[in-house]
Amino acid sequence: MSEKFDLTIIGGGPGGYVCAIRAAQLGLKVALVEKRKTLGGTCLNVGCIPSKALLESSEQYANLQHISDFGLKAEGIGFDLNSIMSRKSKIVTNMCAGIDYLIKKNKITRIEGFGKILTKNTVQVLNGDDQQVFETKNIVIATGSVPTEIGSLPVNGKNIINSDHAISLPKVPKKMLIVGAGVIGLELGSVWNRLGCDVTIVEFMPSLFSGIDYQTSALAEKIYKKQGLKFLFEHKVVSANIEGEATIVQIQDKNEKMYQLDCETV
Repeated sequence: MSEKFDLTIIGGGPGGYVCAIRAAQLGLKVALVEKRKTLGGTCLNVGCIPSKALLESSEQYANLQHISDFGLKAEGIGFDLNSIMSRKSKIVTNMCAGIDYLIKKNKITRIEGFGKILTKNTVQVLNGDDQQVFETKNIVIATGSVPTEIGSLPVNGKNIINSDHAISLPKVPKKMLIVGAGVIGLELGSVWNRLGCDVTIVEFMPSLFSGIDYQTSALAEKIYKKQGLKFLFEHKVVSANIEGEATIVQIQDKNEKMYQLDCETV
């Protein structure tokens, strides 16, 4: 057993790194354990920040399609997907570097690897074949989130993807089916729809954003439909079969009627 810490935080996302900085400012000896090579968690690396960068780029492109409404003319309007992705990555890299600076400035010990609590005062960190064990007075669990796996839709990273893949696609799919009309599904649906993809969103509930008031949901639905998104409410995805470049998705409505949709990406 090596170093001893006043506080060990498992997870370097917005909860973990902010907690670490504040604890260090209050005089504690702090260790921050994160399995990724970069801090910032899901939000910064594969969630909120990259999706907002893509939303902004796609919104600018969509706005240019209506430039004539303002009495302006432009020819040859298009986009370079590689440049859009590079801009997104640069934003993420710069913000990660900012967090690293704050961690070093506050003299926090950064430990890369998978954290495991052995006892109430002992943490093990696994990184490949390397293993370290640390003694700590206190532990904060800030392990964040990962995409939900759906048994009937085994993710392969190509035809059937999750949100981590959807922010880094190498090309714009012709047709995409998104399972879930929550914040993530709608954000990424908007991005790819604006860039020319035919997007259909399947939602088990009768409206968008399950849990919010109906008026807000109805207004949002109207806006998204105007953008070109299609919705199937009170439907669920039963299965998906890959046939060449196509993905054949079996859908069931609230009356248990079955039918199929063809798409490129789910």
